Amino acid sequence: MNRDGAGAHRAGSSAKKATMKLSPILSAIALLATAAITQPSFAQTNNDAVGLYGGINVGRSRATIDDARISGNLVNNGFAVNSLTDDNRSTGFKAFGGYQFDKNFALEGGVFTLGTFGYHATTTPAGTLDGEAKVRGLNLDLVGTLPINDRFSVFGRAGVTYAEAKDRFTSTGAVVVSNSNPSERAANWKAGVGLQYAFTPALSMRAELERYRINDAVGNKGDVDMASIGLVFRFGAAP
Repeated sequence: MNRDGAGAHRAGSSAKKATMKLSPILSAIALLATAAITQPSFAQTNNDAVGLYGGINVGRSRATIDDARISGNLVNNGFAVNSLTDDNRSTGFKAFGGYQFDKNFALEGGVFTLGTFGYHATTTPAGTLDGEAKVRGLNLDLVGTLPINDRFSVFGRAGVTYAEAKDRFTSTGAVVVSNSNPSERAANWKAGVGLQYAFTPALSMRAELERYRINDAVGNKGDVDMASIGLVFRFGAAP
């Protein structure tokens, strides 16, 4: 999500910091790959399942705050920017349900919240500006799966979202905010890739990376990325 004098993303944190934040997710992916090699197979797996399923994921989300644009808007309004700090990471969740047509294709819908992102700026003449954005929405995805063996598979997804971005702006001193609580609802796209490991025909674990395209409340567009792990339960499958 991009947020103008109110917030958005195009710059970002260092690669080293991002790796540290995502290390639990990357470790989970490595464990899934190891398990796929070392675990015995079973006759019926969720690679073969056809029917309804549901699940939940939790993970870390990251937006790229557009510091240059925020600073530029303040300068255009007669301020010098003394400092600008970002809070561009949060915790994301999603709950989903779907229908598996065969071992390769499924249609999946769900709800998601990508968390809260923000920034804090100090200015001369003396003042401060704080921007914050919360993102949540609905999605519908086509999921393509490639089984590697009885327990392990890789998958990709592409879909559409209908998301709401709620911004909140506060200021002190010489900085004045004209609209402190704008919001925006819009349809957009999302995509992702992941790994899945079947503990039993009914229960699997996923590790995935997704990108959500988001419209913010001040007319900009940008991306929010989420790395997550979760569980999938297949209704009617053998336990």
